[in-house]
Amino acid sequence: MITRTLQTTLGAVAVAALAAGAAGTATAQDTTQIRWATSSVGSTGHAVNVDLMAMLNREWDGYSITVLPTAGAIATVRGYALGEFDGYYGADVAFQELANNAGRFEGFQDNMERQPVQTFWAYTMEVGLAVRAEDQQEFDGWRDLSGKSVFTGPAPWDVRAQLERAMDAVDVGHEYTEIDISIAGSSLDEGTIDGFIAYTAGETTPSPWVNEAMLSSDSAILNPSAEEREMIREAGMEVVSIGVENFDSDPGVDQAYFVPFFYGFHLGPEVPEEDVYEMLTLIQEHSGELAEANGSFTQIDENMVEMQRRGVAASGGSVPVHPGLARFLRENDAWNEEWDDWVY
Repeated sequence: MITRTLQTTLGAVAVAALAAGAAGTATAQDTTQIRWATSSVGSTGHAVNVDLMAMLNREWDGYSITVLPTAGAIATVRGYALGEFDGYYGADVAFQELANNAGRFEGFQDNMERQPVQTFWAYTMEVGLAVRAEDQQEFDGWRDLSGKSVFTGPAPWDVRAQLERAMDAVDVGHEYTEIDISIAGSSLDEGTIDGFIAYTAGETTPSPWVNEAMLSSDSAILNPSAEEREMIREAGMEVVSIGVENFDSDPGVDQAYFVPFFYGFHLGPEVPEEDVYEMLTLIQEHSGELAEANGSFTQIDENMVEMQRRGVAASGGSVPVHPGLARFLRENDAWNEEWDDWVY
């Protein structure tokens, strides 16, 4: 009797297990896996991506997202174009280079397997410079770094491309020195470098490694002079003021002048229009939660639609617009008919 009962019980368990397995398989088959690449651990892009994907994994039915850190945003755009990732982290400055087959994308178009498109603009990032506090007292502006060793960011990163672009606009003939972001503060104190990139997201949140570097060193923000700020604007870039209260340490200035550009998390046309439209709607609905989790989402919380409009406008059609993003803007009365030819 005991054996028979045990056999019956085991049989029922086996059937239940098979049923559960079948249900699990069906569920897995109904769920689309997305490998969403972002920049390295410790960067703003990685921190923001993790917070965004946590919300989407909870709210976006039919999708399961894995966050994949890489060497930088450029690596994610390249990886998507080569079929290695499903989602990527791209900026308008990178898309312009891609469209022109220039800069970090020189010669790359011939190797692309698929065309990157723009899908979701998350925030602006703003770039500036930090130097030793004792030097800041003697410097009048960025051009005082001419001939000096400056870490403008890891070579592949978009923040470096934007900072180099802004420094070129004011003729700063510095020497680029690449170091690991984890030793930026100590390298400044030891004299290995004379300055390093400082940057924020959403005009509020310094990158975690930048805050750490400034906390661990005797550093301060070096603002471009009034003349240099005008030169940057004349070169087609903006200059914005970042509140010093956003830094974890005293930046040594009353206000920090940084140069912004647009960043976003993008998917390809493999994801249907309806699903991308739903994703954007979910982001809009949960913008408050996202902003609370990470200050970089402040701009989204203030005006999700306007951020998408500004991002598309800043891209200048350098890469196509995902039809889901186009629909989102049209339904929110923020689409420009001149962009019709930009839709993928």
